[in-house]
Amino acid sequence: MPAHASFPPPLVEPFATHESTVKEGLGTDLDPHSYAVNRLTMLEHVGTHVDAPLHFGPAGAAIDELDLDWFHGPALCLDLRHIPDLGDIDATDLAAAERAAGVKVERHIVLICTGFHARHWPYPDVVTTNPGLTAEATHWLADRGSRAHGVEGPSTDRAGSREFPNHRACRDRGLIHYEWLVGLEQLLGVGQFYFMGFPMKIAHGTGSPVRALAVIGGPNVPTGTAPAQR
Repeated sequence: MPAHASFPPPLVEPFATHESTVKEGLGTDLDPHSYAVNRLTMLEHVGTHVDAPLHFGPAGAAIDELDLDWFHGPALCLDLRHIPDLGDIDATDLAAAERAAGVKVERHIVLICTGFHARHWPYPDVVTTNPGLTAEATHWLADRGSRAHGVEGPSTDRAGSREFPNHRACRDRGLIHYEWLVGLEQLLGVGQFYFMGFPMKIAHGTGSPVRALAVIGGPNVPTGTAPAQR
C-alpha cells in the first residue's frame, strides 16, 4: 500500500502458521488442532482512517475519548470530480455541489468525491497529487453543523501543503475527518444515506483505521449533539 514518504506502509506477516502450530500437540490424536495468527504493524494514519482531534493539536481529544456518535449518522456525498489533482476545494465549490445534490448540508457527515482514488490507485502518485480542502471550505462545513467529513486520498489537505489549512481549521472548529475513503462514486446522486466509520478504541490514539460503510435507504436518524469528550 502506498504511504507518505515519512510513513511506513502497513506490514502483515505470519506470526504462527498451521504448519508450525500443528507440532504443539493440540487437539486429540484422532483430531489434531492447529492455528494461524498474523502480526499487524501499522500507523494509525495509513489506509482508510479517521483523525482524532489529538492529531491536530496537543489539547485535542484522543480517539478513545470521543463518543461513538461522532462516527455515524446521516451523510451526503458531494460531486467534486471537476477538481484537478493538486487543486483546492473551496467553499464556493462545496456550495455548488450542494445545490447539484439537491440536499442541504445540515449536520451531515459530508463525503467528498473527486475521483482521485480511481485515477491513481495503486500507483505512488496517489500520495503526492491529491487535492485538498481550504480553510474556508472547512469553516463552511462547520457553519452548517457538519462535525465530520471525508475525502479520497491520504489527506484532507492538498499534497505538499505545509500550511495544512484543513487540519488547522478542524482543530479550531472541533471537527474530525476521514481520509483515504474509496468507492465514493457509488454514492453520487443517491441523496442522503447513512454512514458508519467506527474507530478502534486505541488508548491515547491520534486516529484509527476504520472500515467505512454507507447504507443507502437505511435509517437516517439525527446524530444528536454528543460532547467532544467523555
